[in-house]
Amino acid sequence: MRFLIRATIPTEAGNMMVQDPNFLRKLEEYINKVNAEAAYFFEANGNRIASFIVDVQSADQIPVLAEPLFIKMGAHVELHPVMSLDDLKKGIPKAILEVNSYS
Repeated sequence: MRFLIRATIPTEAGNMMVQDPNFLRKLEEYINKVNAEAAYFFEANGNRIASFIVDVQSADQIPVLAEPLFIKMGAHVELHPVMSLDDLKKGIPKAILEVNSYS
C-alpha cells in the first residue's frame, strides 16, 4: 500500500542539517534505501518539509522508514495511506454500494 511520509523538520534542526556538507548525499541514500517513488520538499508553517511516497508491504517496515527521519533530521514524522486516481475510481463505487446498503 502506498503511503505518504511527511517529515516536518524544525528550523534549528534543519539549519544544522543543511550545513552538513554530506546532507544531500545522505538524503539521496535515504530516498534510495526506502525506494521512494517520489520525493518533494517544501515549506509549511515556517518549517522545512520533506515528503516521500513509498510502498509499505507490512507494518514492520514503518520503523525503517520513520526512525532515520526522527534520529537524523529531528523531524516530526507522519505516515498517511494514499490513493492514486485509479484506486479512487475502484473505491468510490464500492463505498457508494456500502453506504446505500445501510438502512
